[in-house]
Amino acid sequence: MPPSALPVDRDERHFEDYVPGAVLLCGPIAVDEAEILDFGRRFDPQPFHTDPQRAARGPLGGVIASGWHTASLMMRLLVDHFLPGQAGLASPGVDELRWLAPVRPGDRLSLRITITEARLSRSKPDRGLVQTFIEVTNQRGEPVMTVKTMVLMRCRSVGTTTPAGRDPGT
Repeated sequence: MPPSALPVDRDERHFEDYVPGAVLLCGPIAVDEAEILDFGRRFDPQPFHTDPQRAARGPLGGVIASGWHTASLMMRLLVDHFLPGQAGLASPGVDELRWLAPVRPGDRLSLRITITEARLSRSKPDRGLVQTFIEVTNQRGEPVMTVKTMVLMRCRSVGTTTPAGRDPGT
């Protein structure tokens, strides 16, 4: 499978389509100052997210997006380009979320999603767990956030093999 591609259209994807080692590139999504300020005022009311004048005098030299806003922009790209349209069930969580650099108004964020593991559920044979490592980068290719995620997905058929073609019992 070529980099930045999955073999099936998003709306038709199931667990079997997420092969370890596959990489998907998606984005960009624009970061808008008005959205940064609105998100900050609503959910993370620190001056560097809500007040351009105070932020300009502060140690970061201007307004920056809340890390949670950055995570929300990542989620938008995941839903639009990576997660299965019908077979997605939920996520049991994320690990190792890191904010590496400020996200500023005018930045354009993209994702590099690497599938690190895909395994069938031992207790529910109609689903599998896909683990990923996601790098969020700005328009200069600089990483601004990384996270490891887990997603539960329906299998196309019960008793399937794993995406790598291994028998589920191995």
